Amino acid sequence: MLCVSSLLFFASFNMLIPELPAYLTSLGGPQYKGLIISLFTVTAMVSRPFSGKMADKVGRKPVMIVGSLVCCFASLLYPAVSTVFGFLLLRLVHGFSTGFTPTGLTAYLSDIIPANKRGEAMGLLGTAGTVGMAAGPVVGGAVANNFGLDFMFYTSSVFAIASILVVMGVKETLTERKGFTTEVFKIHKRDLLEPRVLVTCIVMLLTAYSYGAVFTVIPDFGESVGIKNKGLLFGFVTVASLSVRLIAGKASDRYGRRRILMISSVLCTVAMALLAIGETPRDLMIAITLYGAAHGMTSPTLLAWATDLSDERHKGRGISSLYIFMEMGIGIGAFSSGLIIANNPTNFFTTFVTSSLLCFIAFCYLIIHWQRHSRKAKKQTQ
Repeated sequence: MLCVSSLLFFASFNMLIPELPAYLTSLGGPQYKGLIISLFTVTAMVSRPFSGKMADKVGRKPVMIVGSLVCCFASLLYPAVSTVFGFLLLRLVHGFSTGFTPTGLTAYLSDIIPANKRGEAMGLLGTAGTVGMAAGPVVGGAVANNFGLDFMFYTSSVFAIASILVVMGVKETLTERKGFTTEVFKIHKRDLLEPRVLVTCIVMLLTAYSYGAVFTVIPDFGESVGIKNKGLLFGFVTVASLSVRLIAGKASDRYGRRRILMISSVLCTVAMALLAIGETPRDLMIAITLYGAAHGMTSPTLLAWATDLSDERHKGRGISSLYIFMEMGIGIGAFSSGLIIANNPTNFFTTFVTSSLLCFIAFCYLIIHWQRHSRKAKKQTQ
């Protein structure tokens, strides 16, 4: 049930992504393309402390439902937007959806799955979400081409409603629930970050930058090398991600989270470097496939690791902390890549080299952290 709800939710907002740059251009704001994803991630990031606290106090299900409701209403409002300002404002509102639903889904899953199966379970949930992310652009593109943009927005809303209906059938797992009060909206410093998961947050920040850059730049980059079907590029990323998620999650349960993350960060470094020097559709397809595989390994492993490190009482906070850094990385990646490109194809190189460098830094950080952990473990055994 969780996987079905995740699939529908991610399909709902991802079906809009390939068409939004052209939609914004039609409104007269081509220079603001970098804000399409970055504004979305800003509000997602801002809402994370609230969703984490709500998941720990009120329950996992309400958090899932709130996110899907926001997604539903935001999609219904896009056809009514006629100005660049209105569009950007709506992207801000829409971002609240991903600030809530994934937090609730992940916290719920961690409640019902034993620790030694956590990586595999996160991989399965991530696979469902990735299928939604893959199907979304394909469905959205087909609907937009055959029935128009307005109908695509309405279809997105229907998917969001369906995700709510599915999750209504699961039982709440939070045993010590408190009523929904104004206390949920009072965020203290301790609610912003769970210190136990800081290592996962840093790795997420460094690797998520490339995600924001890729999803902002790839449609235009693909067009510049002769690829007309924008959804095809997102499809390659998703298929590659799907092919490794379950295996990577299970491998992280067996061989450790750090080992899998080190492999994925190297893959991401190579993929971004190949994008930087790529000049043909074939180059782009190879690089984007490698990137999809890297992303498919990173996401479930980091989620499982963050859940491992979190205090049982503050699991929602730990998960929301990781997502905050994810949105921060995606937002910075999307915004900075938009500024770097500035509608000039010659600037693609700089964007991808920057992403490659940050992924390499993540790899180095993991090695340093592993060495420190090993030394500390040796001292404790002596």
